[in-house]
Amino acid sequence: MEELKNYGHHHSLLLLDEEQLINNQRGVADCSKCGEKVSTPCFSCAEYCGFYLHKVCAAAPLEINHPFHRDHPLVLMQKPPYSFGTYICDFCDKTCEKFFYHCPDLDFHIKCALFTFNIAENNLKELEHFVCQDPLVSTKNDDEELEEVRKCFGCWEPLANYTHFSPYCGFNLHKKCAELPLELSNICHCQHRLVLQFNSERLSCKICKLTQKRGFVYGCSSCKLVFHIECLSPPLDLAIEDESHQHTFTRLLRRVPYICDACGIEGIYNAYICCTCNIMVHKRCTSLPRIIKSKWHDHCIFHKYFLRNDFKSSSCTICHDEVNPKHGSYSCSYCNIKFHLRCVTEEKSLYSVVSLENEYEISNGGLEILSDKSVESATCVFERNDAGEATKIKHFKHLHDLKLSPFVGGYENNCDGCMLPISEPFYYCLECVFFLHKVCAELPKVKHVWHHPCQQPLSLISNKAFCCGMCWHVSNAFAYECCKCETKICLRCMIAFTPGARTCLKHEHPLFFYRDYKGRCNACSLPTWAAFCCKDCNFVLHRGCFSLPITAHHKCDVHLLSLTDHDDNSYSESHYCDICEESRDPNRWFYHCAACDTSAHIGCVLGQYPFFKLGSIHEDKDHPHPLTIVKKIYYYPECDKCGKLCEDLALECSKSDCKYIIHWNCATSRSLQRWWEWLL
Repeated sequence: MEELKNYGHHHSLLLLDEEQLINNQRGVADCSKCGEKVSTPCFSCAEYCGFYLHKVCAAAPLEINHPFHRDHPLVLMQKPPYSFGTYICDFCDKTCEKFFYHCPDLDFHIKCALFTFNIAENNLKELEHFVCQDPLVSTKNDDEELEEVRKCFGCWEPLANYTHFSPYCGFNLHKKCAELPLELSNICHCQHRLVLQFNSERLSCKICKLTQKRGFVYGCSSCKLVFHIECLSPPLDLAIEDESHQHTFTRLLRRVPYICDACGIEGIYNAYICCTCNIMVHKRCTSLPRIIKSKWHDHCIFHKYFLRNDFKSSSCTICHDEVNPKHGSYSCSYCNIKFHLRCVTEEKSLYSVVSLENEYEISNGGLEILSDKSVESATCVFERNDAGEATKIKHFKHLHDLKLSPFVGGYENNCDGCMLPISEPFYYCLECVFFLHKVCAELPKVKHVWHHPCQQPLSLISNKAFCCGMCWHVSNAFAYECCKCETKICLRCMIAFTPGARTCLKHEHPLFFYRDYKGRCNACSLPTWAAFCCKDCNFVLHRGCFSLPITAHHKCDVHLLSLTDHDDNSYSESHYCDICEESRDPNRWFYHCAACDTSAHIGCVLGQYPFFKLGSIHEDKDHPHPLTIVKKIYYYPECDKCGKLCEDLALECSKSDCKYIIHWNCATSRSLQRWWEWLL
């Protein structure tokens, strides 16, 4: 155990080997400089104050002139210069807040900066002791994780695609990516040699047009272009056999501009042609799956190079831009909808490749759907009308049969599925007060969705109090629950985020959801980073305002209050809320009664819990009797826990001789307290 200089620490430091570290360490410790779990060789504080420092981190230079980034030196910094106090490493894509190497374009962990520097210098001593794993040789339980999760830090392709170093080395890296030449000549860019580098300017690949933010690329600084490692084909890669296409693709050894017949994106380099079908595609488009199951759609969708003219929709269901029928795309002939290839395959976690043998059979010269087990109906149909519409059904979440409403007009009840005011078409129960919108009744028992990160499907549940994982409203109506993380999503969000056009009673045109939209909502005037937008005008609604009830009850008025999108009264004295008596912005939506001239803020009318089914039974372990969910209007008893008046949602004992009542907030906070005590 050798005592050395303190490297800025106020005590002396000791250099430890592995055995000394085990004896010296009290629990799991991290390096005070890089934040990683400490390993030998490392320094430890001689006074046992908990300070540890990797020997590599201690010797890290203050500045590195990196061969993969010749524009600026990388400077060692103690804290990130960003307001949020963290940074994301541009090699391993992990977040950290400790010491790091920084330049105006890039940020790196200390170990990542030094490791990539060694790769550039062809100094791979750090990897000599780790076994390489062949992708053709199965490993015990690691295959699935390698295939779906781990990516090579060099090319950002799946780690299991090629021979790779064991992940125990601390880096996910293909063997071929660690041995890449620093410079090379390629037919794709004959004017200059291509240099291995970081993609600091976030340029898109000249071949596939995609932008790889992390890892290595080959680039030409003079011409401002980059190529992905995977896109630069070996010189002898002249033909490709593709299982999804019946003929062999042949590489065209000329640099010609073309439009890829598989995805519709322009290409310049590395075209592959099928002379039999007379099509020209990118290299990566030669291996497109013919059939995929996407979370964007309930049915399986097919890749086709050309589409018939009888498709109803001409726009992509995801981005809502036009799909050119002369170029390749994915489509569902059953629903007559289309997807850009780039949109539906952009995130690999949102789709899976379907085996032709498992789900489909070839009959009558074409592919026909045999079954789709992921779309299981929640209803059993007993009667249909002449148009084929179900008029009498049995929903698996209700005891009695439901009938399609023959009535026309206004209704004061709410849908028991989504808790929005009932509107036609809807189903009703003849034996009890139960209503379901037709669209809510037709939702399947199990559903895959694009907006939930887990790979598991969501199952339909009811009569459980939950907090929606998207809109954060608390409700006890229908919801979809993830069987893995137990996240619940209400039907309002589930229907709103189902791809396709959406109608809003406050706007004449259909609305489409844009994930990357940035602007202001027309209803509340607040900024939004994802919204429902109109393609014909500048109308925008963020997801919270899109699901607002069109009508609502409140004790301030005997009539139903209607959601209103503008105030015709220019007299400023009328721009006040009749509930809270505060001023009201006339440009924001509000609830209004035309008969009584009552106007109120949306929040004042709906309250904190607008989507609860009043009168339903709630079980509470702290009370011996069943409790009824109530919202008092004129008489406010005191809460049995906090002693304050129950002016909002409360739980009241269903026994007439028991006067027990408690705020909903008090009941849920008590449950959370029990859960926390159980964890401790």
